[in-house]
Amino acid sequence: MDLHAPLGQERKGGSRVKRRFRLSAFGSTAAVLVLVGFSALTALSPLPLQGTPPIILAGADEETPVAVAEDRTALDEAGSGLSRSRPQDGANVQRTVTDDGSVVTKYTPKPRDGEGPVIIGSHIQDPRLAGQPNDDLLEDSPEGRLPIIGADGLKPVEFYARPWSGARGNRIAIVIGGIGLSQTGSQKAIRDLPDDVTLAFAATGNSLTRWMQEARRKGHEVVLQVPMEPFDYPNNDPGRGTLVAEKGKVTNLANLHQAMAQITNYTGIMNYMGARFLSDEKAMDPIMRDIGNRGLLFLDDGSTARSLSGDFAKAIGIPHAFGDVMIDAQLDRKAILAKLDELERIAQRNGQAIGIGSAFDETISAVAEWREEAVARGIEIVGVSALATDNKP
Repeated sequence: MDLHAPLGQERKGGSRVKRRFRLSAFGSTAAVLVLVGFSALTALSPLPLQGTPPIILAGADEETPVAVAEDRTALDEAGSGLSRSRPQDGANVQRTVTDDGSVVTKYTPKPRDGEGPVIIGSHIQDPRLAGQPNDDLLEDSPEGRLPIIGADGLKPVEFYARPWSGARGNRIAIVIGGIGLSQTGSQKAIRDLPDDVTLAFAATGNSLTRWMQEARRKGHEVVLQVPMEPFDYPNNDPGRGTLVAEKGKVTNLANLHQAMAQITNYTGIMNYMGARFLSDEKAMDPIMRDIGNRGLLFLDDGSTARSLSGDFAKAIGIPHAFGDVMIDAQLDRKAILAKLDELERIAQRNGQAIGIGSAFDETISAVAEWREEAVARGIEIVGVSALATDNKP
């Protein structure tokens, strides 16, 4: 196959001619920019994580031309009248709820009709649309719109994850929580923190959708902080809608769903406080199952050694991560920088580490300063989803 043929010229390999086009929108027309001679299977291979994830127009068979739309306008023009598909759409999907509440998903092949091309969407969100949710990953409920696994198996933890290099060097995730509790703190965190820092939104905060959209458009990965019962509750009250062990499954699931409905576009759930709740097996079971069934990760801030979240994640098979260092337990710039250095030493020893902090001025400025130096030393700062253990069921 001649990969150096002039632009627009057919490249012939064997008896078939295959094409790939890159489309870009100019006003109301789409212009052909690039022609590359790859096989039809190339259109279905994983795409690089760097840059804007394209949307692929793939033929139903090898003879059908293939195109890549760079944005939603080009997609709408190039894909007018085409059926939409994702990689698992060529399967019958059957979900069965067992007696213990877990969900068993069964995939069996089904034939495509072969009538013309289909649109195969990327499994990573286009950065230009990052402030908007994927409607295929939401369901309506009495509490509001809740995250779900798409009909094709796509999970919110996959779709909303921040891309990373894929290199297996030392990686660190820094999660800054309390976004939405303070207008000035939220604004400063979104404005001043590098976009590879993960932001945790407090379910009890204000103007959460606006802050989420700004954070996502800038490139931040987002998780949702849900208030959970500490040992000294109610003297130490995490806020409205706190998950309390004694309140039982129905009430706690309703409170969890109310929290989940506050925003969209998050990869997972993170506890806010919760030492008592996280250590109660009966209380944790329905909560962790619901989180897993919705295609989310669970981030444990690591503040209590009695937490059962890791055990449940392994048993149920959901992505899970533990915080390694609370970076701002002492609200002092030098102390925070010392904790960040400790985080780096853990990453050098284990290959990765997760630091947890809050949106205080001292924390934000220290993280922004330290991050630049850490990157220069070869550390990659990644979204927390990149470090979550992928527990297979």
